[in-house]
Amino acid sequence: MSITMTEAAARHVQEFLDNRGKGVGIRLGVRTSGCSGMAYEMEFADEVGDEDLVFEDRGVKVVIDPKSLVYLDGTEVDYAKEGLNEGFKFNNPNVKDECGCGESFTV
Repeated sequence: MSITMTEAAARHVQEFLDNRGKGVGIRLGVRTSGCSGMAYEMEFADEVGDEDLVFEDRGVKVVIDPKSLVYLDGTEVDYAKEGLNEGFKFNNPNVKDECGCGESFTV
C-alpha cells in the first residue's frame, strides 16, 4: 500500500505548509459526489488520528483514513500547469471511469 508524490507536487505542498506556518502534511481522501460517484478531497492535516495511515514521500506526509485508502492505494499525486490552468492531479490506478468534467470517478 502506498501513496506517492511527484517532485512538483511535494514542492507545492511544502510551500503551502511553509506559508501557512503549521500542519503535519496534507490529508487526502474521497467522498461520494459527482456524476461518477467519488471525488477527491485534499486539505491540510494539522494532526494525525489514531486510525489514520501516514505515507511520506519527498519529505511530505500524506495522511489518509483507512476507508479512503481502499480507493487511493497506489495513487501518485502530481501538480501540473496546462495552459492557464494549474492544480493537483491524481494518477490513480484504481479508477475505472471518470466523468467528462474530471471532477469524479468510479472504481
